[in-house]
Amino acid sequence: MKKTTALQAILLLLQLLCFGVSSQSDSLTATMDGEERQFLYSAIQGFVGKWWNGSNLYPEPCGWTPIQGVFCDLFDNGMWYVTSIKIGPIFDNSLKCSKNAAFSPNLFKLKNLKRLSLVDCFHQPTYFPSMEWSELSSTLKTLEFRSNKGLVGDIPPVLGQILSLQSLVLTENSLTGEIPWELGNLVSLKRLSLSSNQLSGPLPISLGANLSELLIMDISSNSLSGPLPSSLGRLSSLLKLDLSNNFFSGDLLPELCSLKNLTLLDLGNNGLTGGLQPCLQVMIFLQDMVFSDNPLGGSMKELDWKKLEKLVHLDLSNTTLVGEIPDSITELKKLRFLALDNNRLCGSVSPKLATMPSLSSLYLHGNNLSGELEFSVGFYKRMGRRFASWRNPNLCYRFPAVNSAGEEGPAGVEKCINGEDCSQTENSTTSLEISKGSDYMSPGFLWALLVEQGVILSVLSSLRTFQKKAIRKKILFKAFINHGRAGRRKGKRNHGRAKT
Repeated sequence: MKKTTALQAILLLLQLLCFGVSSQSDSLTATMDGEERQFLYSAIQGFVGKWWNGSNLYPEPCGWTPIQGVFCDLFDNGMWYVTSIKIGPIFDNSLKCSKNAAFSPNLFKLKNLKRLSLVDCFHQPTYFPSMEWSELSSTLKTLEFRSNKGLVGDIPPVLGQILSLQSLVLTENSLTGEIPWELGNLVSLKRLSLSSNQLSGPLPISLGANLSELLIMDISSNSLSGPLPSSLGRLSSLLKLDLSNNFFSGDLLPELCSLKNLTLLDLGNNGLTGGLQPCLQVMIFLQDMVFSDNPLGGSMKELDWKKLEKLVHLDLSNTTLVGEIPDSITELKKLRFLALDNNRLCGSVSPKLATMPSLSSLYLHGNNLSGELEFSVGFYKRMGRRFASWRNPNLCYRFPAVNSAGEEGPAGVEKCINGEDCSQTENSTTSLEISKGSDYMSPGFLWALLVEQGVILSVLSSLRTFQKKAIRKKILFKAFINHGRAGRRKGKRNHGRAKT
């Protein structure tokens, strides 16, 4: 019995070895369909230039002379067919586009193409092809155009016919116009990234209504406007939603609370109102919550913050929040970044903030906080410049405290006088009066004087806002320039010149 079993095992091993040798032999001897080969050469020539002679350099592009960035599959008929093309500075030896890169019509004749990626390819104005994409409607799964400043024009509605598409990434290009509602037909889509373009108009309702498998939606840094569609609440599988740096308006949608699987929610730098929705606390997987630079209003006490126990990054700066900082926020053990600056928050600053084990950045400046900062010297040293509490007129600190420069106290905050905090002192002494004496012209005194006069504070308090606004201003400028170009293009089209 044992001999029989051993013999069977040996026979099985021999069969596997023979099969492996046969398969390897097939792949080595298999050739590429001749017509497919010419389509590939022509498509690559369109991107890298006519100087590129594929037939001489790569006679068997799917066999023994592979092209970097081109991938093939062996089909049942024994022929190789192209399934993936990646062009751009991805690897050191990757094919790179020429200054006059263009789409060859033969690109769309590669009927088995599953992935097309063009990175930093178009530098001269090149229109997004508008009609040919239907040729790839049953095979293409990934379409990625990234960092192509010369890629202009509208997103073609025909992309909505590529029903096999799972990832659509059109980021850091110069695309204009509205997002076509036809993209809502891409029911297999898992990733949609249209960030850093010059898109305008509303967010189509269809994107929320139909894309039930979507995991990532990033349409940040455009010029989209209008209210957020309530259909966004139907994206139940969504993990990341980034609509920051646009011009969205209206109240923060309660329907967003249906997105219980979100790990990132970034709606920063828009025009959203209506306060923080209490139901946001059901997003128990949320790690990043950014609502900064919106006129939200309302109070932080609308939420039971301790329920968001996975939160790592919380930015509520410049959102016109009022009321006190709730103690429940100090129970967020994983929180590293907390920005509450430039609001209308009042009340005291809880010393429990210093006990948060992961906290490394805390911004409280530009509020109406009062009382005494009860943080230790160790806290100030640990936080360094990542702690800011200036422009809170009734806030003071108890000596001894040392900031990151080795000077007494956090920048822009007074010492508490005679056992009283600043809110209890009728005429608090200025930093100028405190600093007179041996330290009169010390660097620390000059800093304090500039702080007192508002010179340094105005710069520091606006620095972070300036950085966040920079992208938006850049978008507006590009949109203005593009508007002029669009007008000229429209005039030409009216005289019989069509888009290419």
